[in-house]
Amino acid sequence: MALLSTVDFPFEIKKTDSFSHGRIDLHSHTLCSDGSLSPQALIDRAWNYQLAALAITDHDTVTGLDIAETYIATQNVPLTLIHGIEISTAWQGFEIHIVGLNIDKTSPALTALVAKQQEAREQRALTMGEKLEKCGFADIYQDAKQLAGEGSITRAHFARVLLQQGHVSTMQKAFDKYIGKGKRAFVKPNWCTIEEAVSVIHQAGGSAVMAHPIRYDLSAKWLRRLIVQFKDTGGDGLEIVLPQMNAQQRQTMLKYCLEYNLYASLGSDFHRPNRWSDLGKNLTLPDGVKPIWAQWQ
Repeated sequence: MALLSTVDFPFEIKKTDSFSHGRIDLHSHTLCSDGSLSPQALIDRAWNYQLAALAITDHDTVTGLDIAETYIATQNVPLTLIHGIEISTAWQGFEIHIVGLNIDKTSPALTALVAKQQEAREQRALTMGEKLEKCGFADIYQDAKQLAGEGSITRAHFARVLLQQGHVSTMQKAFDKYIGKGKRAFVKPNWCTIEEAVSVIHQAGGSAVMAHPIRYDLSAKWLRRLIVQFKDTGGDGLEIVLPQMNAQQRQTMLKYCLEYNLYASLGSDFHRPNRWSDLGKNLTLPDGVKPIWAQWQ
């Protein structure tokens, strides 16, 4: 497996539901994709929140990892950075996200997939911009591209532009009215398959984790089908703990994790400061699961 960015975790893993020296968050984003904080600011926030380890998992890019790693080294931040990525995949008409954890960011297979995914993002953004112009919003692609900067352009950038220009009252309204699935400016993405994402993550020495399975709005039958296919392709774990989950959702995710003998992961899916899903918030694995980091020991 790929090495962590420091020699060892700054804590001893003795139980699945606690750490002797701190907390861990295995899903976060920076402005290198659709997050609002720079990698440096994200690292500062993680340390201020007393996290012992943090995975940066930007969408289809590893650009933020070098920036974060350099900042940790120059500022002597006592935080373990886990190299990660969140890969968008297509499955049965749904967009399923696969998180790669503890990856080698220089892997040729990963570099090639990132280039392919970035081209798909660019083509989707161009077509989305054209559709939004037909809705009466001029230069929307250029504005979204400027907002994205050097990072991965996502639908969130379009939503933010629509919000900033006063066309919608919230970012969610942009999805509900214009760019969500089935809406006027929605563009079907041309993502890689789950099998390809898992294979590339493994070639990069990492662990493949299905991100937030509870959020895909699938029936129990279809969610089981998704998990079975994910495992059949070699998937390693499920993200079974997020900040905003009720007791029933937590129990359901635990059941699937145990039933299909998968490793368990947890993460805030942090994008921007808010009171509902901040870094490390409500992130505790239940007893009886195999934590994903057990693969890295």
